[in-house]
Amino acid sequence: MIEKPAAAFKPTTAMVLAAGLGKRMRPITSTIPKPLVEIRGKALIDYGLDALARNGVRKVVVNVHYLPDLMRAHLRKRKDMEIVISDERDELLDSGGGIVKALPELGAEPFYVINSDTFWIDGYRDNLDLLASLWDPARMDVSLLIADMRQATGYDGPGDFVMDAEGRLTRVEERDMSPFIYAGAAILKPEVFAGMRAEKFSLNRIFDNAIDADRLFGVRLGGLWITVGTPAAIPLAEAAFVASAAA
Repeated sequence: MIEKPAAAFKPTTAMVLAAGLGKRMRPITSTIPKPLVEIRGKALIDYGLDALARNGVRKVVVNVHYLPDLMRAHLRKRKDMEIVISDERDELLDSGGGIVKALPELGAEPFYVINSDTFWIDGYRDNLDLLASLWDPARMDVSLLIADMRQATGYDGPGDFVMDAEGRLTRVEERDMSPFIYAGAAILKPEVFAGMRAEKFSLNRIFDNAIDADRLFGVRLGGLWITVGTPAAIPLAEAAFVASAAA
C-alpha cells in the first residue's frame, strides 16, 4: 500500500488522449470520432473532462486527428475549463508522441493524463482525487490508476502489471496473467519526456523507463472501470451504470 506523502499535490493541468482512429468501433465511428460516442446520452470524452473539472483542473490539452472539426465543435461547448487543441491531422503521434507535442502547454508541474475512451464509476472516493493524494514525487515519476479485473467491464485481456505491497509496478511476464489493468488515468512528471521528440511512440515506453528506474507506481481504483472499445461494449457499459445505481 502506498504511503500518503507528507505534502498533498493536485495537478491543475491535464492531457486527454483523443486522437485515435476508433477502427474497432466501426460502423459508429464512420461518421463521428470515438471520443464522441455516447454512453447514456453523454459523450465518452465528457466523462473524463467532468472528472478533471471536479478535481480542480483548469487547463486541458486534447489531441485530435480523426474528424477534428467535430471534436473542436464539441469541445467549444465546455465553459468550465480552458481547452487547448493539439492538432495531429498531419501526423498521428500515438500516446507518447502526442504528449511530447503538447508539453509546452502542459507546464512544468506533474499533470494528469487520461484516455478518452475509458472511464469509471467512482466508489467510496473520487478516483482522480485518490490518485493525486498518493502522489509522491520523491519516489515516483509516474503513477497509474489500476483496476482489478473484477472491477472491469468491456476488458478481455491478460492484464498489464504486477503490483507489490507498496504499489510499485512491474510488467506481467509473457504468457502469464495479472489481475491488474491500467485504467487509463495517470499522473506524470514532464521530465520523463526529456530529450524526446514529437514523433510516433507509445506511452508504454515511458512506463517501461519508469519501471527500469524503480519509479512506476499504481493506485487501486475504487468502484467500476469501464472501457468501450467496440459497439458491443456500449450496452455493457450502460448496464454497469444501472447495476451501480441499484447496488
